[in-house]
Amino acid sequence: MKWKQNTADSTAQGQKDDGKKRRDRKETDSSAGIEKRESASEAAQKGELSGKKPTMEDSLPRREIVENAVRIAWPSTLESFLVSLVGVVDTIMVGSLGHTAIAAVGLCTQPKFIGLAVFLSANVAVSAIVARRRGEQDPQRANRVLSQMIVLTLAMTAVISAVFVAFADPILQMAGSAPDTHEDAVGYFRIIMGGMVFNTLSLVINAAQRGAGNTKITMRTNLTSNLINVIFNYLLIGGNLGFPALGVRGAAIATVIGSIAGCGLSIASVMGRDSFVSLKEYGFSFRFDKDTMRAVADIGSSALVEQVFLRIGFLMYAMIVARLGTLEFAAHQVGMNIMSVSFSFGDGLSVAAVALVGRSLGEGRKNLAKTYGRTCQQLGLGFASILSVIFLTCSRPIFQLFSDEEEILVYSMMIMCTMSVSVFLQISQVVYMGCLRGAGDTKYTALISLISVAIVRPGLGWLLCYPLGLGLTGAWIGLASDQFVRFVMAWTRFRRGKWVDRVI
Repeated sequence: MKWKQNTADSTAQGQKDDGKKRRDRKETDSSAGIEKRESASEAAQKGELSGKKPTMEDSLPRREIVENAVRIAWPSTLESFLVSLVGVVDTIMVGSLGHTAIAAVGLCTQPKFIGLAVFLSANVAVSAIVARRRGEQDPQRANRVLSQMIVLTLAMTAVISAVFVAFADPILQMAGSAPDTHEDAVGYFRIIMGGMVFNTLSLVINAAQRGAGNTKITMRTNLTSNLINVIFNYLLIGGNLGFPALGVRGAAIATVIGSIAGCGLSIASVMGRDSFVSLKEYGFSFRFDKDTMRAVADIGSSALVEQVFLRIGFLMYAMIVARLGTLEFAAHQVGMNIMSVSFSFGDGLSVAAVALVGRSLGEGRKNLAKTYGRTCQQLGLGFASILSVIFLTCSRPIFQLFSDEEEILVYSMMIMCTMSVSVFLQISQVVYMGCLRGAGDTKYTALISLISVAIVRPGLGWLLCYPLGLGLTGAWIGLASDQFVRFVMAWTRFRRGKWVDRVI
């Protein structure tokens, strides 16, 4: 196998070398493409003999660091961007039914993510552990994590899906549905939660692939899934080419059909042999072992706490905005869809940070992990600058893509101006949080979410919306304040550098 051959070549070279630094370009497995220049043990020995830690510049040239970061980041960033763009298109298509349809679908977002919280947190652990095993060149243990998490994912999905479908009505009432949105929201929610198994299974496999640096695979999977989603949106929402016009429910069915396609591609991606993540090569283990589950529980439990704080905070915030009225919530939902595009750039770079940081730490190269984090952050600031200009200059035309109702367009300038500033904080904190998660420092990221999302965003949002009477403007000031707190806390933790000392 290709990746094994690279490891053997590296070992043979290490035996022949008399201690000189090697500049042997070797490409690892096809997805990652990171050149490994010297073994972790030799790097550690050099640090001990010299009496100081090797700097990043001593480990890799700056150009190589940027190239490696871009090589991993561009597929994940493009994937995240196009997925969010498809979400925008999805909302635009639903928007053709009116602002009540936009609000109905938007009401389902946070309850859906509450149902996915346990899976998202487990997948943080999967990505971090697989990335660390990739650096250690230990595919057996990496695939053991994946196979055991697939079993757990299927079992948990059966329970969670049944509960959320059965209690969809009270869940959506609690989320703030109004009489004009409740029926559509419940119908949409039951369909997507009933078919969530295809989504959760795809998520866990893609998490392992991202941890191994196989971002092109996950990009193809998600792009295919979302393209199919858009096609069936066109067919089922308005009833085109002879298909029935199902409205909001048609959008939900299209989402499930896209998830089925994505799930099939994800499963196919681990059935090959010439890959670090390969269940066909290393086998599917139904037997749980303590070491694997301990590592997953250590990272995943903290990530789950973080997800709980995130979802509770986001849900409370959505309920606060929903109380302002259906029009205000529809305008807010348009803004959140646009904001998801800017988030996608930070999310894509965060995926790259998890893979690069985890792998570097697995190789014993702590300073390299820090440098990769800074490099991803610098790339993020470049994206933020471009997006800020677009938000400022094209606020109303962008909103008009979703709705031409003047009652919604009146909020466009306020929302887009807020985003033009907060986008810098948003992308920066997402990248820094990715670095911390890649190192397994999920307890601290959970603390950040508790303070910023579960307390600052809903607390300040409520205070500004109602007692101070700022309405939707107050809600968005609360959102920007949350981004600021997350940025400061994540940046402080990253700068101190203790996160690189965690052992997984």
